Amino acid sequence: MKNTTNRKQDALDYHSQGRPGKIEVIPSKPTNSQRDLALAYSPGVAEPCMEIYRTPEDVYKYTAKGNLVAVISNGTAVLGLGNIGPAASKPVMEGKGLLFKIFADIDVFDLEINATTVDEFVNVVKALEPTFGGVNLEDIGAPMCFEIERRLKEEMNIPVMHDDQHGTAIITSAALLNACQLQNKKLEKIKLVVSGAGAAAVSCIKLYLKLGVKKENMLVFDKDGIVNSSRTDLDPIRMEFATPRTDVNTLEEAMKGADVFLGLSAADVLSADMVKSMAKNPIVFALANPNPEINYDLAVSVRKDIIMATGRSDFPNQVNNVLGFPYIFRGALDVRATTINEEMKIAAVKAIADLTKLPVPEIVNLAYKAKNFKFGKDYIIPKPMDSRLMSVVSSAVAKAAIDSGVARKEITNWDAYHEELQVRLGADDKLLRNIASKAKSAPKRVVFAEADNYKILKAAQIVKDEGIATPILLGNVNRIQQIIIDHEIDLDQVEIIDPWQGTEDSEQFANHLYERRKRRGVTLYEARKLVRDRNYYGASMVEFGKADALISGLTKNYKSTLKPSLQVIGTKQGVKKIAGMYMMLTKKGPVFMGDTTVNPDPTAQDLVDITGLIHESIKGFNIMPRVALLSYSNFGGNSGPVPEKMRIATALLKEQYPDMIVDGEMQGNFAMNSELLKDNYPFSTLCGSPANTLIFPNLESGNIAYKLLQELGNVEAVGPILLGLNKPVHVLQMDSSVREIVNMVTIAVVDAQ
Repeated sequence: MKNTTNRKQDALDYHSQGRPGKIEVIPSKPTNSQRDLALAYSPGVAEPCMEIYRTPEDVYKYTAKGNLVAVISNGTAVLGLGNIGPAASKPVMEGKGLLFKIFADIDVFDLEINATTVDEFVNVVKALEPTFGGVNLEDIGAPMCFEIERRLKEEMNIPVMHDDQHGTAIITSAALLNACQLQNKKLEKIKLVVSGAGAAAVSCIKLYLKLGVKKENMLVFDKDGIVNSSRTDLDPIRMEFATPRTDVNTLEEAMKGADVFLGLSAADVLSADMVKSMAKNPIVFALANPNPEINYDLAVSVRKDIIMATGRSDFPNQVNNVLGFPYIFRGALDVRATTINEEMKIAAVKAIADLTKLPVPEIVNLAYKAKNFKFGKDYIIPKPMDSRLMSVVSSAVAKAAIDSGVARKEITNWDAYHEELQVRLGADDKLLRNIASKAKSAPKRVVFAEADNYKILKAAQIVKDEGIATPILLGNVNRIQQIIIDHEIDLDQVEIIDPWQGTEDSEQFANHLYERRKRRGVTLYEARKLVRDRNYYGASMVEFGKADALISGLTKNYKSTLKPSLQVIGTKQGVKKIAGMYMMLTKKGPVFMGDTTVNPDPTAQDLVDITGLIHESIKGFNIMPRVALLSYSNFGGNSGPVPEKMRIATALLKEQYPDMIVDGEMQGNFAMNSELLKDNYPFSTLCGSPANTLIFPNLESGNIAYKLLQELGNVEAVGPILLGLNKPVHVLQMDSSVREIVNMVTIAVVDAQ
C-alpha cells in the first residue's frame, strides 16, 4: 500500500526546504558597484521615470512590465480542493508562475487577494494595471469568474484571460478539429454531448460554436441533469445553450448516436454501454482529473474506431493547458496587445492543430520513447515537451493580434521573431525533462550498492514512484529495513540483497572475476572474498544481466568505487580511455564538460579518445556537439606544454573525426562568447554559435571548473556521467543530494535503454 503520509511529507518538504516556496525575484542588471546602485535607484532612476511621464508607452522600454504577468486568484475554486481561500491558493499560483517561466520565459507575480464579490475583485485588479503587461485569472469560482473576466476585459487595456475557462477550450478545440478530420466528421453536423457546465465546459462550448458546431446539435448536462429551457434554476450563462428538447432526459439517452462526448465533470459517469451506443467513429474527451469520465482502456476496448483524449499523461492525447496559456500570453505580450480576443484564441487553436500534422522532432520521440509520433488517432495534439510550440503558437497569436487591431507594437521581421522565441529559453530547459520522460517509457533495473543510506533509499523510492527504475538494494537487510521504517520510506516489494551473507549467484560471480583477474594476482579465494563487497557484487549483477545498471559512490572515493566495475565489466570494445562528463544546465543551454573525474593528465591522443566518447554521448541526447579544447592560450598565442598538448589534440581530432565541429586551443571566454571569437578569430570553426562541449587539458582544471560553476554559476550539474564502460555504471560524487542521485539514475536508465 502507498505510504500517503510519506508522499504528503515529500510535497511539504519540496515547498518548505531551503528558500520557502518555488519562485524568487532575481535582478536582471549589474548591482556590484556603487555606480550600478546609483543607476538602479537614486539618482539615476529619475531619468527613466521622467521619460515614462513624458511618453507613457516608454514604460515597456524602461521596465519589466512588458514581460510581467499577474497570476491572480481569490482561492474560491482551487484545483479539486474547492473554496480554500486566497492564502491556501498561493502554492498553486506560484506553480502557475513557474510554468509561465519555464515554458515561455514570462515573469510572474502571483497575487492572492481577499475579494469575495465581483466589484471587490475587479477594483483590486484594475488598480494594478500600471504594473503588469497581462493578467492571468486563476481558480475563481463560477459564476463569479465569468463576470469578473468580462468586466476586466472591458475596463482594462492589457490582456486578461481566465485560463481555467479558455485554456481547456483552446486545447480541446485543436483536438476536436483534428479528431473530426481523422474521423471524417464535419463540425457543423456533429452531435455533441457535454457532461459538466462549469467554467471550462462553458468556455469550450462557446469556442466550439465559433468554430462551426451547431447549437441545435448539442446537449449539455450539469449535476442536476440535462440543461433544457424548461428548467427554472438556470443562470443566464447556462440558459444560452439550453436545449428546447424534452424527449431526452438522461446522459444514457443523449449518448445514443452521438458523435462527440466532452466530459468536464466527474469520474465514471460514462459507461461502456453508452460508448457502444455512439455513432460510427466516435470522439470521446474524458477530461475529469485524476480519473476520467470513463477509463481509457475500457473505452478503447469497446470501440476500436474511437478517438479518445484524457487529462492524464499516461494515456495518448493528453489535454494539457500548458500547450496553450504560456504561448498565448507570450504572443500577446510581444505585440503589447490590449486584450486577448476571439481571433487570438482561434489562431492558437489552429496553430496547435496544424503543428500536430507536421513531422515530429526526434527529441520529442526520444522523450516519450516513441519510434515516430505521427498525426493519427493516438496523436491529435502535440506533446507538452515539443519546443516548437513556443514559436508556432506565440507567432500565430501575435499575428492575430496585429491583424485584428489590438496590437500596439508591430512585428515586421517574422523570421527574426521566430529565432528570438527559439533561443529565449535555452536548449536545456526541457532537456532533463525529456531524458526523464524517455527513462519512464522503458524503466530498467538499477542496483544501488550503498542502500544502507537514507539518501540512497529516498532516491530509490522516488525513481520507483516516478516509474523511472526498479530499484535493487544491496546491504545489510536489517539495517536497510530499519532505515526504511525510521524515515517512513515506501519501498514495499523492493528486492534487498546482502552480498556479505552470500547468495546463489556468488560463486558464479567469483569465478567470472577470477577468470578476468587471475593473471593480475587474484586467486579464486580472493575473488570469493571480493564479490562479498557490494560494488563488486553490484557490477557482477549488471555483467550477468541480473540488473541493468549500477549506482554507487555516495560514501566512497571515486577511484575505489570505479575499480570493481573496471575489473568485472571492463570497457567497450575499442575504448582505450574511460572518461567522466558533467552536463551543466545553464540559462544559455546545456554545457558538457570533460574529463572531470577520471584521467589526471591525459596525453594528446588520450584527449582525442576522451573527446570521441563525449561527442558520441552528447549526440545520444539529440544535441549536436560544438567542441572547444581549452587552455590559457588562444591559437598559439602562448607557448608551454598545456597549449601545445591541446593544439596537437585539436589537429588529431580534425584528422580522425573530420565531421566533428571542433577547435582549439582557446580560452574559456572565447569558447562561450561567439561574438568575441568572431571579432578576434574569425577563422575559427566555432564562429557563429558558442561551444557546448568543453574539453579540459587535465583532471585538475576540469574538476575545479565544474565545481566552481556549480557553486557560483546558478546552474544545475548532472553527473558525473561515466563513459566507456561496457555496461551502464555511474559513480556518484561523495555526498550527492537526493536530487543528484535521482538525476544519475535517470541517466543510467537511458544509458541502459
